[in-house]
Amino acid sequence: MAGAIASRMSFSSLKRKQPKTFTVRIATMDAEMEFSCEVKWKGKDLFDLVCRTLGLRETWFFGLQYTIKDTVAWLKMDKKVLDHDVPTEEPVTFHFLAKFYPENAEEELVQEITQHLFFLQVKKQILDEKIYCPPEASVLLASYAVQAKYGDYDPNVHKRGFLAQEELLPKRVINLYQMTPEMWEERITAWYAEHRGRARDEAEMEYLKIAQDLEMYGVNYFAIRNKKGTELLLGVDALGLHIYDPDNRLTPKISFPWNEIRNISYSDKEFTIKPLDKKIDVFKFNSSKLRVNKLILQLCIGNHDLFMRRRKADSLEVQQMKAQAREEKARKQMERQRLAREKQMREEAERTRDELERRLMQLKEEATMANEALMRSEETADLLAEKAQITEEEAKLLAQKAAEAEQEMQRIKATAIRTEEEKRLMEQKVLEAEMLALKMAEESERRAKEADQLKQDLQEARESERRAKQKLLEITSKSSYTQSVNSSTPALPSDLPSFNLISESLSFDFKDTDMKRLSMEIEKEKVEYMEKSKHLQEQLNELKTEIEALKLKERETALDILHNENASRGNSKHNTIKKVS
Repeated sequence: MAGAIASRMSFSSLKRKQPKTFTVRIATMDAEMEFSCEVKWKGKDLFDLVCRTLGLRETWFFGLQYTIKDTVAWLKMDKKVLDHDVPTEEPVTFHFLAKFYPENAEEELVQEITQHLFFLQVKKQILDEKIYCPPEASVLLASYAVQAKYGDYDPNVHKRGFLAQEELLPKRVINLYQMTPEMWEERITAWYAEHRGRARDEAEMEYLKIAQDLEMYGVNYFAIRNKKGTELLLGVDALGLHIYDPDNRLTPKISFPWNEIRNISYSDKEFTIKPLDKKIDVFKFNSSKLRVNKLILQLCIGNHDLFMRRRKADSLEVQQMKAQAREEKARKQMERQRLAREKQMREEAERTRDELERRLMQLKEEATMANEALMRSEETADLLAEKAQITEEEAKLLAQKAAEAEQEMQRIKATAIRTEEEKRLMEQKVLEAEMLALKMAEESERRAKEADQLKQDLQEARESERRAKQKLLEITSKSSYTQSVNSSTPALPSDLPSFNLISESLSFDFKDTDMKRLSMEIEKEKVEYMEKSKHLQEQLNELKTEIEALKLKERETALDILHNENASRGNSKHNTIKKVS
């Protein structure tokens, strides 16, 4: 009995030790993952697992988002996953997204994976028109997105229509102009071709540097009411809190930078913003939904903490990440330089090979022509020799006939003709014979001269044949020399063994001098970036002027009109916030 009870107790204790799990699906901007989670896991356990899987260390920007009753919510780190108001059916789905945005993407985003996730999220928000982007800036951003995806522009590969299936521009921009997809592609490709040499991470960072200056970048909007009951919009971002008219999300009416806010209090659906300057009135507002109020409070606390953190010295972890990022950047730069050198050497070798092949073909053609000329000379010489032989035989035959005529004349003279008539006839025959003999002699002399001329022509033809053979011999010797040079040229295999010397001689020993030199190069790049920014603005203005004639005014949205008014006044995102602060 006691043994049975003990066995049941051990079985029940073993059953209790078995962890209960549930399936979670995590959707990032470019992938989906599934994990098996324990019931007792808190939000931080799941969040850390996702970050480790992605290799992400800059975790403070991100969170796990879910939707409950048409309201966005974020997983709390100190609360059990299943204690949230998440759907009960498995797999439980969360979206791994950026919750907080940097003030300066280039300075704050260290890891390449962090930059890539931000790039994908901001790009989707622009295409979904959650961030307003003017048409000319949309074309420029699209060109950087194409550079990030396809690499350097190659007219032999990236032919007309290669962007036909890509979603690169907001539908609002496409509908605003009387332009065909081919016309948009032409303008995007023109800028895409100028980005040659930029790696994927560099193109994505350029995209973010332009996007972060857009008015709606990184702003979370919430519908609120002030104490008078007026409907307004609250915007929370990395710079502070902003109050907007519901119809104008670009230009805030009032702004409260984080460094000018003394306190934010929340009680019973009402928020109170107390400015640091006690002369400024306290601003109170409320929202109708409790979940929205909690989300506003979370975003305020998180953005304020990051705002203060940016203005302090970097932590040891961030310093290490930045040092590793600098080393990685230097290594990649050296690698790109090595690849560029190898590519240049490969192209030079290919050009040399092509030149040798072209020269070889030219020599072969010259040899063929010389051979044909030689054959023609030989045929002409044979014909002349045959004609000379025939002429000589004809001259001999005429000489023989002249001799026979002379003999006949002598025979006729010796013959006695008894009658006068016979004598007269005989004299006439003699005269005719003499004339014929004279003609035969002249013809024989002419044929003899013609035979001499043919012999001279034959001599000249043989001299031409000798010169043609000499030229063919010279060309043949040149061709053999070229073939020997061509055979000594490397065949350009894909691994290029001759370039391994360069690879083996490279080292990545990053000393202090290397880092100082890299710092100087970074400073130089900053100066160049300012110059490029000016050039970029000029290009944007040119594109805007070029497509302005194709704009359909009646399709302009309210945000288009507001942006044009701000641009005509010279207002930008940052100076507007300074004015209304």
